[in-house]
Amino acid sequence: MDRLKLKAVLGNHLHVQAVKSGELRSDLFDLDFVEYVPTNTAFKPMVREQAFDVCEMAIVTYLMAKAHGKPLVLLPATMLGRFQHAYALYNPARGTLGPSDLEGKRVGIRSFTTTTGAWIRGILANDYGVNLDNIRWVTFEDPHVAEYVDTTERAPKDKKILQMLLDGELDAVLGETSDDPKLKPLFPDPAAEAAKWCARRGVVPVNHFVVVTEQLARSRPDVVAGVYDLLKRNKEQVGAAAMPDLVPFGIEANRKPLELIVDYAFQQALIPRRYAVEELFDETTRGLN
Repeated sequence: MDRLKLKAVLGNHLHVQAVKSGELRSDLFDLDFVEYVPTNTAFKPMVREQAFDVCEMAIVTYLMAKAHGKPLVLLPATMLGRFQHAYALYNPARGTLGPSDLEGKRVGIRSFTTTTGAWIRGILANDYGVNLDNIRWVTFEDPHVAEYVDTTERAPKDKKILQMLLDGELDAVLGETSDDPKLKPLFPDPAAEAAKWCARRGVVPVNHFVVVTEQLARSRPDVVAGVYDLLKRNKEQVGAAAMPDLVPFGIEANRKPLELIVDYAFQQALIPRRYAVEELFDETTRGLN
């Protein structure tokens, strides 16, 4: 059988460098990498047009794509996982603000449907008792999934999120970090908060996975398994740099974080129902570990 050439988008993560450089290769296929910087700019064409065979994708984008019947298949291969508490800022010049103080405030976020936003909102709602409906959300971009009806307030086109925070036009922002000394983290000690949260929940928040087109999954399940195997070999070659593992591979390793982000996405009306973890995969990818 001829070697397949697969169009692929993956971020420049340490644990995929050997695959991207061609040092690790498959006997079945070649990966033809297309660079998107930042990687999240590839999610929209993948969801809307299936523009690539293999693509990194934020998990909430995938959940919403699934809800709207997009022909994509998830692999249990985490590309990016991180603790989220550091990705929330406020401007102390306008008074002290904590996570419990956001109701009635204007909070900016790149898009309401970002995975980091869903994680932080889930933390605010479930760990701090914040009623998310009482926040005035201001967004800057469309959702990747066109069918989702975004009812948030849209920032003027010429406005930048952090500048609006500095100018007092927003009270806080989610999904951003900054070295600007005028801005402070919303969670007073983000690293300590994240460590406590992880210990309590037993979860590392996962942001990005890998998806393939349904067409590839149906026509060449052996190739899909091969893509996963290649990525897993690269991760094992690099080794787990830290505990907990921020880029878990396999369904069981990802079960708890997937259950929690599904729960948060459902609570926030991003998806119509809670999906069981097994439902997120197809016959081939359900067996990958």
